[in-house]
Amino acid sequence: MTSEPQSLARSAQADWDTGFEHIGDPHQEILAQCTERGWLSLFRNDFGDDFKPEGSDWVSHPKGYYQPGVLALSREARVLYRWSCRPTRKNVGGAAVRPTAPHVWTSIQSALTEPSNAPDVPHDDNPVYDSTGIPWPLFVSLLLANGWFLRPVPFNLQSGGGARIQARLLKAAIRIPIFAAAWGAAFSVLPTWIPTLALAGWIAKITPGVRTINRRFQNVGPGENPAGVASD
Repeated sequence: MTSEPQSLARSAQADWDTGFEHIGDPHQEILAQCTERGWLSLFRNDFGDDFKPEGSDWVSHPKGYYQPGVLALSREARVLYRWSCRPTRKNVGGAAVRPTAPHVWTSIQSALTEPSNAPDVPHDDNPVYDSTGIPWPLFVSLLLANGWFLRPVPFNLQSGGGARIQARLLKAAIRIPIFAAAWGAAFSVLPTWIPTLALAGWIAKITPGVRTINRRFQNVGPGENPAGVASD
């Protein structure tokens, strides 16, 4: 289930070759039903049109997008597994860190051994994750490298799926040490005041974009809950 229109959900299904059906929920009506029934609630965010990468006019989230979650139900509508992403700097605003498929499947199998009228399983607060995430400063540096250090540019989810994203990430990662080496060479060859002035100008140029990144990527505190969920 995705917060995009159905046409884009189908395109993502083909591009990423997931092997299962994608359902579009652009107005988040399915998510609202899940929340109302007490099954699963997700954090929601809205990047806004001012943060769309070039060439991504096709991106459409009419009511914003919701963060990742996993929900498994039995035929009797009993919750067999549920997990929701709490977007923080550690998981780059929800863009990384997911429960592993073996962990989720093992949890579901365990729940299926219980009677069909057993209580819903609680939210999985300690799953086995597929990664530890990316340090926030490194993530911002990768976005800057993706924009040739002129401004941070998100890694657009273009056709081609994960392979193309990984290729762009690799290119951006290679640019970072080259960029740092260029500054080192400038400071070692030129009078100090020249690269210092240039560095100050560069920082001034990229600061607005970095602030936008910090604002647009969610960083939810431990005491915050998704919309529709009462605080403890």
